[in-house]
Amino acid sequence: MSRVAVFGSGSWGTAFSLVLADAGNHVVMWARREEVSDVINTRHENTDYLPGVELPASVSATHDPEEACAGASVIVLAVPSQSLRANLEVWSKHIPDGAVVMSLMKGVEVGTAKRMTEVIEEVTGIGGGRVAVLSGPNLSHEIASRQPAASVIACTDESVAESLQARCHSPFFRPYTNPDVVGCELGGATKNVIALAVGMAQGLGFGDNATATVITRGLAETARLGVALGADPYTFSGLAGLGDLVATCSSPLSRNRTFGEKLGKGKSVEEIASSTRQVAEGVTSCGSLNDLAARNGVEMPIVQHVAALIEGEMSPQEMLVSLISRAAKPERS
Repeated sequence: MSRVAVFGSGSWGTAFSLVLADAGNHVVMWARREEVSDVINTRHENTDYLPGVELPASVSATHDPEEACAGASVIVLAVPSQSLRANLEVWSKHIPDGAVVMSLMKGVEVGTAKRMTEVIEEVTGIGGGRVAVLSGPNLSHEIASRQPAASVIACTDESVAESLQARCHSPFFRPYTNPDVVGCELGGATKNVIALAVGMAQGLGFGDNATATVITRGLAETARLGVALGADPYTFSGLAGLGDLVATCSSPLSRNRTFGEKLGKGKSVEEIASSTRQVAEGVTSCGSLNDLAARNGVEMPIVQHVAALIEGEMSPQEMLVSLISRAAKPERS
C-alpha cells in the first residue's frame, strides 16, 4: 500500500482520509491535538469532528509531523487556510524528497492575497509541477458516509494529476483532472464568500429568486477574477466552479451558508464563531479575495459587500439593499 500523509484532522481531512483508504492507500493523519490522534488510533473514529464514522484499519494518526511524513509519497494539506504558512514553516523540513503536495484548502491568504498553492510553493520551495489542488462539491459528511461524489485534481504537470487521480479514485469518489490550478483554486475560495451571501438572504427570509440571483452573479464575479488571473473560463462551469458553488450555497451541511444564515437572523460574527470549532473559510478569506480583486482591477460587488459586512461596516439588510440598488448594467459586463 502507498503511504499518504494527511495534515489536518478536521471533518474534511478525516473524510478524505477515508477516501484515500478506500482507494487502497495507507493513510497517516496529523492531528494538532494529541488527544485527537490518540482517539483515532484507539477507537478508529474521530469523535470530535465525524462521530459515528468508522475509520478503516489503514488509517492511523499522530501528533508528530515528522512521523506523519516519513515514507509518504503524497502530502495532503487540509488545515484552515490562514494557518497554512505558519504550519508549513514547521512541516516543510519533513516532506520527503520527490513527494507531491496536494491542497484541499479553499481560501486566500490574508495580507498577501495568495492562493494556497502559491503559499505552498513559496514556503517549501517545491516547484509547481509537484503541487496540486483538489476542489469540487465535496461536503465532508456526505463523503464520510460514502455517498457518490466527484471532484477535480488540478496540477500544471498532467502526469502528476493523473497519478493523484489514481490514488484517490474509490468506489464512491470519482476525481477528474484539469491543468487549470488558478481556476480551480479561485472557484473553491470564492464560493465560500458567495455562500455567506446566500445564507444571509435565506436568514432574512428571502426565497429562491434571491438565492438564484446571488449564486449566478457570484459565479460571474468568480469567472471575471479568474480570467483576469489567467484561468480557463470553462473551469467555472465545471465541478470546481459551478458544482462546488451550488453544493455550498444549497446544503444545510455547508458551514459558510449556515454561518451566513445566522448572520441574516441577527447574530454577530463573534457570536457565531465562538459557538463552533469549525472554520467558515469565507469569513476569513472575503477580505483577501476583495484585495486580490482590487489589485487586478476586477469588480466583485458581492465579495466586496460581504467583506464590508464581516468588518462591521453594514448589516445584512443594508448589504442586500445596496447590492440590488446598484446602477443597472448589461448582464455580460
